[in-house]
Amino acid sequence: MSSQTRRPDVGRLTPPTAAQEISDGIYAYIQPDGSWWINNTGFLVGRRGVVSVDACATEARTRAYLAAIATVTNQPVRTLINTHHHGDHTFGNYLFDGATIVAQDGVRQSLLNWGLPKSAPYWTDVEWGEIELAPPFLTYRDEVTVYVDDLACQLRYVGTPAHTTNDSLLWIPDRKLLFSGDLLFNGGTPFLLQGSVGGALAVVERLRDLDVATIVPGHGGICGPEVIDTVLGYLRFVQGVARHGRDAGISPLDAARQADLGEYAELLDSERLVGNLHRAYAELDGAAPGAQIDLLAALGDMITYNGGQPLTCHA
Repeated sequence: MSSQTRRPDVGRLTPPTAAQEISDGIYAYIQPDGSWWINNTGFLVGRRGVVSVDACATEARTRAYLAAIATVTNQPVRTLINTHHHGDHTFGNYLFDGATIVAQDGVRQSLLNWGLPKSAPYWTDVEWGEIELAPPFLTYRDEVTVYVDDLACQLRYVGTPAHTTNDSLLWIPDRKLLFSGDLLFNGGTPFLLQGSVGGALAVVERLRDLDVATIVPGHGGICGPEVIDTVLGYLRFVQGVARHGRDAGISPLDAARQADLGEYAELLDSERLVGNLHRAYAELDGAAPGAQIDLLAALGDMITYNGGQPLTCHA
């Protein structure tokens, strides 16, 4: 198959001006098109303040998100949850003045290790704004309950590397509502380069145990539990391609080039297959979930798969 995955250059995409109420007092802020660095957030409105689930990647997008909150309530954001350390969910933290920033133990150092955002040479240019790193300063190991008035929201570390080494989900059982972070992508290619393919399979499989009706994924539109099967299918596909490639003695890049994406061909950012295969190969070679691998080599192979061009980002 062709390794060319670039989409037409449509420039930057405008962030939305409004959030969608998905349950009484709970809102999803969905950012099309959900590709590189364009994530979803959400917020819960209580009598004494707002709880936000994640920030955005750029100054402009985070300010647009805060403006959308302000159209719903004049209450301040008192708590900001980070579902994991990636910059599309954390670079805007510094704009939440006065908010307590909460995340799993591993998020703080991982964000500091990542450092300030940069586009080149891996992504097309992004106007990040005047980003300041603001890591979480209230962390937990396994689980903490966040109350919005009397509504209990269970913030849970998933227990193993999956999308990253520090993923959490926010489960609201009384509303059958899940903020999944990047454990789930709807319409986009899952990405496991800094996590684990096997770990993600185990974690996403456990999501079946939740009596969930509504999911706000990390990227893509609001959906129901059917997205779980799609993500599980893709993860098994990655493992299958990796086993075939390893048995054939070919590189992750060549395995991706030879793979038939089939039903996953229409997912955004299909070049992520290459990074996922780097991770899957490492696991086949005995690497522990989340172990350090050569990230720059994987990103370089993703660019090669993308026709030698930087990965398209419309943020």
